[in-house]
Amino acid sequence: MAEPLWTSAEIAAATGGKLAGQPFEATGVSIDTRSIEPGDLFVALGGVRDGHEFVEQAMVQGAAGALASRTVFGSAVMVGDTLKALEQLGGAARERAPQARRGAITGSVGKTSVTQAVMAGLRLAGRAHSSVKSYNNHIGVPLTLARMPRDTERAVFEIGMNHADEIRPLVRMVRPHAVAVTTVGPVHTENFADGEAGVARAKAEIFAGLEPGGIAVLNADNAWFDLLKAEAEKAGATVRTFGTAEGCDARLIDFQAAAGHAVIQARLHGKAMDFPILQTGVHWGLNSMAVLLMLEALDVDLNDSLAALGSFEPLQGRGAEKQVRLAGGAFTLIDESYNANPISMASAIATLGARASAGRRIVALTDMLELGDRARDFHAALAEPLESAGIDLVFCAGPLMKSLWDALPPTRRGGYAESAAELAPQVVRAAEPGDLVMVKGSNGSKASAVAAALAALDSVGRETG
Repeated sequence: MAEPLWTSAEIAAATGGKLAGQPFEATGVSIDTRSIEPGDLFVALGGVRDGHEFVEQAMVQGAAGALASRTVFGSAVMVGDTLKALEQLGGAARERAPQARRGAITGSVGKTSVTQAVMAGLRLAGRAHSSVKSYNNHIGVPLTLARMPRDTERAVFEIGMNHADEIRPLVRMVRPHAVAVTTVGPVHTENFADGEAGVARAKAEIFAGLEPGGIAVLNADNAWFDLLKAEAEKAGATVRTFGTAEGCDARLIDFQAAAGHAVIQARLHGKAMDFPILQTGVHWGLNSMAVLLMLEALDVDLNDSLAALGSFEPLQGRGAEKQVRLAGGAFTLIDESYNANPISMASAIATLGARASAGRRIVALTDMLELGDRARDFHAALAEPLESAGIDLVFCAGPLMKSLWDALPPTRRGGYAESAAELAPQVVRAAEPGDLVMVKGSNGSKASAVAAALAALDSVGRETG
């Protein structure tokens, strides 16, 4: 029988808690009854709804026991503060697996995709562990650590932030041997008085938790590279660079996209290599360079790294493609609905423009959020990359995207609505066989509603009349 992830005695020792009820063994850790698995430890966190209200439901669904701060149904380890106890459990998981090489990834764009691509490489190399989804905040990071098996050989963690002083405590929990900053751009700028410079300094907090002699993988093409490099070196890190310029440790030479894949030409420490990937977004050229350097830093063989990149498929809402069948043929739906900011928007638009298409290139865009005072300017400025890419029709939803709509020439205007839900039927009516249709926007502006409406055409067809 497999060794348990945690025994109640280990949980009590790690958290300073006391067992109430029968001893138990847990095979996982959960904070949500909607995704709990039999055998999990259920952590009753506070929040909009107090997790203690769900302990009995968790037990009915097969939880082994709970971590709680007041008397609950079933066996539990009792602590004063369940979030602090989760952090302590994460720290104990790290300490009991000293053999594990740990990596941490942050950045304004691409951190989830890069983290998951790195994980694909770690998995090929041995016993691996990583964040699931975008578990990158003050709950997600300790939860990911607490779930790390004791025999883990390599692990990678995603670390996010909206404000200053959020990354530092999280990376100190992880204590990575290697970190990467994918890029820095105008994301969450409304939370920083000095805008992008503040974002760059907040991202640099990731160097604060590096183990001695750790490696920092940095984007040499980014405007904030010098600041990040200086902060990394101040923290004692060895800097490895990726970019398009000569002298980069991982240098992107060329990126050629086709339907459903691309071929990358690169140099790794001066050695030429060509390799295929299952991504079409131009940003995956540099993403792949970051992945190669992170995997190298975590002691993964280059053959495993290239095999992982060659088989890593786009994540849902981050460039996943679907052929949607209509009566007279199919159109290609490119789902970029998970998130958006000025950097990722420009990259996605350029990618679409570079694709060969038998039909039109159509985009449906919803508001980019958390951009502060310059939000309307950032939206209006998208008119230029749309023109450069030769996009045929642009559909816009949201009060901020109205600025782009007003900046578009009449020939490029597909339709405008106040919300994504109201825009969806307009885009559905417009899509025709042969078209390339991309949907992109911030998660909070519900771009996924447009993508879902388009994807649904495949099964129900379009009403005619």
